[in-house]
Amino acid sequence: MSPALHRRDLLRLLAAAPLSVPPVLASASPATAAPGILKPLPPEVFTIRGTNAETRQEALRDTGPLTPADRFFVRNHTSTPVIDERDWKLTVWGGGLRGGGSVEFGYGQLRSLPSVTRTAVVECAGNGRSFFTTQQGERVTGTPWTLGAVGAARWRGARLRDVLERAGVSPSAVSVLPRGLDDPFTVDGVDLGRVRRPLPIAKAVDDVILAYEMNGEPLPPDHGFPVRLIVPSWIGIASVKWVGDIEVAEAPQSSPWDTRFYRLFGAGYPPEGSSPLSRQTVKSLVELESGAVLEAGRRHRITGRAWSAHAPVDRVEVSTDSGTTWRAARLCDPPARGGQTRWTLPWRPERTGPGALLARTTDRAGNTQPERTVHNTQGYLFDAVVRHPVTVV
Repeated sequence: MSPALHRRDLLRLLAAAPLSVPPVLASASPATAAPGILKPLPPEVFTIRGTNAETRQEALRDTGPLTPADRFFVRNHTSTPVIDERDWKLTVWGGGLRGGGSVEFGYGQLRSLPSVTRTAVVECAGNGRSFFTTQQGERVTGTPWTLGAVGAARWRGARLRDVLERAGVSPSAVSVLPRGLDDPFTVDGVDLGRVRRPLPIAKAVDDVILAYEMNGEPLPPDHGFPVRLIVPSWIGIASVKWVGDIEVAEAPQSSPWDTRFYRLFGAGYPPEGSSPLSRQTVKSLVELESGAVLEAGRRHRITGRAWSAHAPVDRVEVSTDSGTTWRAARLCDPPARGGQTRWTLPWRPERTGPGALLARTTDRAGNTQPERTVHNTQGYLFDAVVRHPVTVV
């Protein structure tokens, strides 16, 4: 593909690619910058949102079931720290340890522990937030993500359970509080400290890992090098990056990230908000640019991804007429707990003009994307079916 190909033409080619020809994503445009993010951010792949980078949905079209690190979204509260693995250590401490002391683990020590590999989706709790406004006409605060604040990867690391046991966790421990090594986060002049969010001990010793590899390679700096938490099925803030210490306590813990943020506030909730958010939802996306131009009378291969934090995907239904009728998409991957399932649907549009594609996921536990998500003021957990605009010419 010629480097001189205009980006608009490239995206139209992606949208209009026929069934038999896989699209190719060019990376000829120079990378743009986002404050504090280290990796290249080519505009064909990312939309910059403050200190964050959202993956464009069309940039996933030629990838496999795992999201490559160079296309994985970035959610930073401040900036990516540069940490030498030789200087890194994890301190486990607190009254929830026998004797109430502290234990340190170096990078080599952590890697010497028995390792596990888990495929898990990391998804920001605000993924889809902008649709509260654009689809439902409701005002929300926060980063205006579309559907690109999500990625699936194969993570390798040590069980948090093993680390806690080696540190001498007490049977009376009820909570752990991991904290990152990024800079303190300030809001409205108030220093909230470093990102930290408690986990109940039952979750911590279940399936949580201290990951040091992503898709078979060491973690990239923007994704938590040298070590991050991976908390399967939970909202992304729980998977603390650049983890440096974990406090173990015999009483429930809290932080601004489960009191001020990451609760549901609004008319339908008590003044203090809902309980702290934990599990994510069920979603789907279409791997096309918003407003993609498709040629009438030509067969197109519509592709996308589906996932659920509750159970493996059971089916994906797609509407090519703005929701009037629905057809079953073909699932391209064996549905499994923890990852994303790719889907495809052939479509030969005949009528020209603006329209919308809709994808609706149902998981094996019976959870289905609704037509509308109940409003909350910070725009968390948007799970409604998204209207993906297209134009047929």
